Amino acid sequence: MKKLLMLLVLFTIFVQNSMAAEATPSVSPYQVIAVTGNNLFTKIASNQDALKKFPDLMRDIVEEELMPSIDYQYAAFKILGKHLRQTTSEQRIKFITAMRAYLVRTYANALTQYSNQKVLFEPESQLRANVKSASVDVKIIDTGKPDINITFQMRKDTKSQEWKAYDMIVEGISLISSKQSEINRKISDLGLDQVTLELASITS
Repeated sequence: MKKLLMLLVLFTIFVQNSMAAEATPSVSPYQVIAVTGNNLFTKIASNQDALKKFPDLMRDIVEEELMPSIDYQYAAFKILGKHLRQTTSEQRIKFITAMRAYLVRTYANALTQYSNQKVLFEPESQLRANVKSASVDVKIIDTGKPDINITFQMRKDTKSQEWKAYDMIVEGISLISSKQSEINRKISDLGLDQVTLELASITS
C-alpha cells in the first residue's frame, strides 16, 4: 500500500498545472512535466501549517492544481476497456464522475506521503508535427533508496491544444492497465452500476 501511495505521489508531481497550460497552451509535454512539480509542491509547502490543522485542504489543492489538467475522462474510458461499448451514456457519465472523485481522494491521500525527492527530467526533444501523444521519462532520486525510472504518458487535446497526463509506467507496469484489470474483474462479477457506486462511496 505504501508503495502504491508513493507511486501516486510521483504521478501527481508531474501532472500539468492548469494555470500554466492556460497561459501557454502550446507548451511541450517536457515543459509541462518540468514546471508542474515546482508549482504543485510550492503550494503544498506554503500550506503546511494549514494542512496539519485541516488535512482535507489537500483535496482542495488537488482540485485546483491537478484535476483540471488530468484527462480523467480518457483515463476512465481506458479503464472501462472492453466494457465501454456496452455502456449507456448515463452509465458513462456516472462512471467518469465516480472515477474523478476517486482520483481526487486517492491523490490527496497520496500527497500526504510527500518528501523532498530530487527529480531529473528528460531533456526537451523535438516532436513530430501534429503529434497527439508523447512519452516523457523522469528519474526520481530519493536519498538512501534506489532510483525510480518513470515514463509519463501524455495526450494532447485536439480542441484546447493542452497536454494532459493520463498514465504513468513504473518498472514496466502501467497504473492504468493495473486499474483496468481490477475494475474489469469487478464489472464482470458485479456489473458496472455496482462498481460505480462502490467507487463513489469510497471516502479515503
